[in-house]
Amino acid sequence: MKKHTDYVRWLPAILWMGVIFFLSHQGAGSSSTLSSGITKTIHDLLTTLLPWLELDLDFFHFLVRKGAHFTAYLILGLLVSYARRPEGPKAYGSVFILCALYAMSDEFHQSFIPGRSGELRDVLLDSAGALTGILLFLSLTCRRVRITVRESSRKSA
Repeated sequence: MKKHTDYVRWLPAILWMGVIFFLSHQGAGSSSTLSSGITKTIHDLLTTLLPWLELDLDFFHFLVRKGAHFTAYLILGLLVSYARRPEGPKAYGSVFILCALYAMSDEFHQSFIPGRSGELRDVLLDSAGALTGILLFLSLTCRRVRITVRESSRKSA
C-alpha cells in the first residue's frame, strides 16, 4: 500500500489542473478582459522602464496569451514530475503523455465555450511548455543528486 504522502504529492498538480480548467472555462469576453489587463500592465511597465521600446500592443497581447499557455503547462510539467517522481525515460515519457493528454482535453473543453475554440497549435504550445517543465525538473533533480553525492564524498574523505 502506498504511503499517504505519495497521494499528497499529487495535490498540487491536481489543483493546478483545476486552475487551468477554470481559466479555460471562461467565455471569450472574460478571458480577453483578463489577458488584456495583464498585457496592459506588462506593456506599461516595460515602456516605463525602457522608454525607447516600441511595442505593437496587439502583437504583444498575442505573445502574452501564448506565453500564458506555455507557462501554465511548464508549471504542470514540473508538478506532475514532482508527483510522479519519475525514474528513467519511460517514467518521464508517461509524465509527458499525461500533460499532453490534459492539453488535448483542455482544448477540446474550450471548443464548447462560447467564443472560444480548441486549437492544435495551442496543444503543441502547451505540450512544449510541459516538456520544458519536465526537463527543468530533471535538471534540478540531477543537480540535487550531484550536490548530495559531492557532500557525501567530502564527509567520508
